[in-house]
Formats: sequence, structure tokens, C-alpha cells
Amino acid sequence: MPGTTRRDRRGDTPPPRTAGSETETLRGFLDYLRASIAAKVEGVPEPRVRAAAVPSGTNLLGLLNHLTFVERSIFLGDDVADWQATFQAAPADSVSDVVARYRETVERANEVLDGCTDLGAPVPRPRLGRPAPSVRWALTHMIEETGRHAGHADIIRELIDGATGR
Repeated sequence: MPGTTRRDRRGDTPPPRTAGSETETLRGFLDYLRASIAAKVEGVPEPRVRAAAVPSGTNLLGLLNHLTFVERSIFLGDDVADWQATFQAAPADSVSDVVARYRETVERANEVLDGCTDLGAPVPRPRLGRPAPSVRWALTHMIEETGRHAGHADIIRELIDGATGR
């Protein structure tokens, strides 16, 4: 990218080295991806953090806002009426508001996961009328969802200011 120096680029953080259990491995990779995408959003000024980088309208703040809703749905049992709407943060929400809300949601999701000892058991979420997925499925889905959107964020952030790496 023109005008980007080596100093402008962040170093890459390698994947976590986790202990041997399946739960520790899944949670370690999920937390790694969660930290990666939050770091991609932090420090990006308005209005660039909301600027659509592609024709679909995808933007950094919207990606993190969306992941907050996904975490809340999967681990906390929240219903989401309009998934497409979650890809846009409210105009009144600052970058720090969206990042803080994401981190608070992750913390609450991790509190739920701390009580889960059986990966085959359903996620203990209060959602009447809809069966909860297994903890294993929920963790795997969140790794996939967060990883996919972290990849989108990598590209968008590089287009904004040349920053690369996790």
C-alpha cells in the first residue's frame, strides 16, 4: 500500500499454545480470535471505522457489532429479529462503546462457558421453544464466525491505514 511503512504494520501474534484438553483448545482459539478482531477496530477514527469498504456495506464497527449479537444469541440466549441490521452500529455508538459492549458480552459468555464441563451438553441458555446447541457446536461455530469476520476486518483495516497482523 503506498505510503505505508514497515513501522505502520503490526506484528503478527501466533495462535495460542493451549493445554491438551479439547475445551481448553477450543476456548483458547476463540479467545485469540476475539482479541484479534477487537484490536482491528480499536484506534480507527470516525468516520473511517464506519466507512463501507466493499459494495455490501461491510465496515469494521459493524463487524464487531454483529459479533456481539452472535455471542449474545449463542451463549446468552438473546433473540435477534434482523441479523442484517446487526452489521451496522447505531450512529450514537462510539468505537469505545462498541468495543466495550463486545468485551462485556464476551466476558458474560465466558462466565456461561466456565460452568460447562461437558462439551456434548447443551449450552445453558434461556431460550424457550428452541433447543440449545451443544457446547462443542457453539464453540466451533463461534470460532468459525469470529475467524471469518476477523479475516474481513484484516482486509478492511489494511485498506484504511495499512495496518496488518493480529
